Amino acid sequence: MSEDIISRYEAVKDRIRKACENCGRDPDSITLVAVSKTKPDEDVLRLLQHGQFHFGENRAKALEDRMESIGNTSAVWHFIGNLQTNKIKYMVHRVNWIESIHKKKALKEVEKRASEIERIINVLIQVNISGEGQKSGCEPEELEGILTYAQKLRYTRVRGLMGMATFADDPETVRPEFRLLKDLRDRHRHLENDTAVQLQHLSMGMTNDLEVAISEGATMVRIGTAIFGERNY
Repeated sequence: MSEDIISRYEAVKDRIRKACENCGRDPDSITLVAVSKTKPDEDVLRLLQHGQFHFGENRAKALEDRMESIGNTSAVWHFIGNLQTNKIKYMVHRVNWIESIHKKKALKEVEKRASEIERIINVLIQVNISGEGQKSGCEPEELEGILTYAQKLRYTRVRGLMGMATFADDPETVRPEFRLLKDLRDRHRHLENDTAVQLQHLSMGMTNDLEVAISEGATMVRIGTAIFGERNY
C-alpha cells in the first residue's frame, strides 16, 4: 500500500513539474497540499517520511484528531473545508493555514483565539468563483471589505485567496474561474500592508484540473484522490 501511495504521489509531482514547464514557471513555486481526509495516519506518516509536509483536512474534528495523532512532526496543517466559527478554537493551537475564511466574523474569531495563545495563523480568503450556491466563499464584491478589516489584525495573516472551481470533465471549461481568482487578487493588492495582508498565494486546483490552475497562477494545489486513492465516505 505504501509503495502505491508513493508512486501516486510522485506521479502528481511529475504532473506539477510538466505543468510548470508548459507555462514557464518554477515547480518550486507550487505548494502541494495533500488532502488526506478519511485516510489512515499511516498514509500521512509515509508521505512525511518521503518529504511531503503540507496536509489538508476539510472537517474540523478530523483535523483536530489528525494533528493530535500525528503529533509534533514537521507537518504543516491546512484546514480547507467549510468553516464554522465555533470550531476555530479547536484548531488554532496547531493549525498553520486556514484556507476557507469567507467573512469578517471568522477573521475576528481567529484573531481572538490566536491572540490568547500569541500564535500567528496564516489564512486565505475563500471566494466563490464558481457561482454555485452549495460552495462556500465570499462574493467577489465582498472581498475588499474583508481585506480592509484584516489590515488591523495582529495574529492573523491573510496570505492570499482560495477558490473551488466547478467540477467538470473538461478542465478547460473552468479556466475562467481560475482566471477570476487571480484577477481578484491582482485588483486587491493595493490593500496589502507590511504585516496582516500579503496576497502572494492563490490556492486553486485539485486532482482533475491542477494543470489549468497552475497555468492561471496557482501557488497551492489541493490534491486528494490522485495521491490517496478514492475515499470511503
